[in-house]
Amino acid sequence: MQIKTIGSGSSGNGYFVSDGYTQILLEAGIKFDKVQKALDFKTRKVSACFITHNHLDHAKYTEDYLKHGLACYTTAGTSQALGLQHHRLKMIEYKKVVRVGSLRILPFDTQHDVAEPCGYLIQSDNGSKLLFATDTYLIKYRFPGLTHMLLEVNHDYDYMMERVESGALHKALANRIMKSHLNLENAIKYLQASDLSQLKEIHLIHISKDNGLKNRFKDEIQKVTGVPVKIAGD
Repeated sequence: MQIKTIGSGSSGNGYFVSDGYTQILLEAGIKFDKVQKALDFKTRKVSACFITHNHLDHAKYTEDYLKHGLACYTTAGTSQALGLQHHRLKMIEYKKVVRVGSLRILPFDTQHDVAEPCGYLIQSDNGSKLLFATDTYLIKYRFPGLTHMLLEVNHDYDYMMERVESGALHKALANRIMKSHLNLENAIKYLQASDLSQLKEIHLIHISKDNGLKNRFKDEIQKVTGVPVKIAGD
């Protein structure tokens, strides 16, 4: 499975995934011309874009993607929040598989402060299995046989509380972050409870520039999983 981060974090999210047969994008938070440049202007080979929720860092450019001929998949809640109607805008439902070329994409519910957010389990006919989970304070489901992960590890709880106590971070904002984003501690617990027997690599995404310690995150996740860990953007 080929994975390329085009952008990750509050400034905009976008990821490219290919199993060698079918190409898709995850999220529409990056300007389409930047996506084109990142993919060497070969976006005609991209079959679809799957969006997790309506926050602008994930969905701001959805209409632009649609105008460029790209089918975009969202839940009904996300579509309604975006206020978009288009023949290429496709509705998806939790736990109902969508087939795009050689890929089977399973949306599942996540825990975020919007209507109908989701994550995706992406399975290829070649046996690869990718978990994409972002903007959720926990992951309710276990997926056996994962080979790849695009996993949010947004913040370190203790470090963030130190920033609250010092006055560098408002407590209300810290509370919102805790209720909508995955922290290091919960990510480790999830990995420890998961089947990692087939896992090949993890991409850590959506790391907070103020409340995240990316080198520590990389080290801790590598200790738990024993596989290569890549930091989005590095």
